[in-house]
Amino acid sequence: MYKILSRTNLTDIIIRMEVEAKRVSDRCLPGQFVIVRCSEDGERIPLTICDYDREKGTIVLVFQVVGASTKVMAELKEGDSFTDIVGPLGMPSELCEMDIEELKKLNLVFIAGGVGTAPVYPQVKWLKEKGIKADVIIGARNKDLVILEDDFKNVAENVYVTTDDGSYGRNGNVCVCLQSLIDEGKTYDKCIAIGPLIMMKFAVQLTKKLGIPTIVSMNPIMVDGTGMCGACRVHVGDEIKFACIDGPEFDGWLVDFDESMRRQTMYKTEEGRKMLELEEGATHHGGCGNC
Repeated sequence: MYKILSRTNLTDIIIRMEVEAKRVSDRCLPGQFVIVRCSEDGERIPLTICDYDREKGTIVLVFQVVGASTKVMAELKEGDSFTDIVGPLGMPSELCEMDIEELKKLNLVFIAGGVGTAPVYPQVKWLKEKGIKADVIIGARNKDLVILEDDFKNVAENVYVTTDDGSYGRNGNVCVCLQSLIDEGKTYDKCIAIGPLIMMKFAVQLTKKLGIPTIVSMNPIMVDGTGMCGACRVHVGDEIKFACIDGPEFDGWLVDFDESMRRQTMYKTEEGRKMLELEEGATHHGGCGNC
């Protein structure tokens, strides 16, 4: 059992939990995720690790209530426990593999949209611990949905908050904000964008125009989390990848977002899953050997 040490509502539908999970906290790196279950017969839910404390043996999970299983999770209180937490899974952020001195030479910008703000945080915190500066753009539909702003102010060089309705921070979406920063004289060598698929798609369109290489996280399309279901199949250039085992981070310029959004919609129905299986043949499955 994995005890919940603290529980906080970041918004009406976004919850933050700190959970005892020593084996995960001992090994995890930014970009990786876990699979949690609330009960023996509960749904397996993949969640990106928002933060971790190796000394305390804890990890922080941030999730949005979007269905029955996450609603059950949201009802858990401090002192309750998860039945299972499996991880760390997936590949760490490519930033963790880069030479620290080379990273220090780069001007980095992170674009964080909605609940995708949570997986951005451990990367920026990790960079801060290595003495590397980064700017962060936090985007939300309105002021009430902005999360982790104060946390980012402790680890980022600059934090820019933007809301679609202009109710807080800058007026407009994350792409408008990035373009305005460039117009103000900012320069960036690499962008890391994490959020809804549609946000990442348009962010990549802009960074291509601006010539800023971009990493995206395809965690929004994960279902099974272990490479068995094939739900997170994605075209990256000429290759077929699976977000949960090959990613979740990929070169954003090479990701086929239109295909991913189409698959995400179709995968919600049995008829859609059968159609994808027919269309994709042997490449439909994940890394399980078509088990």
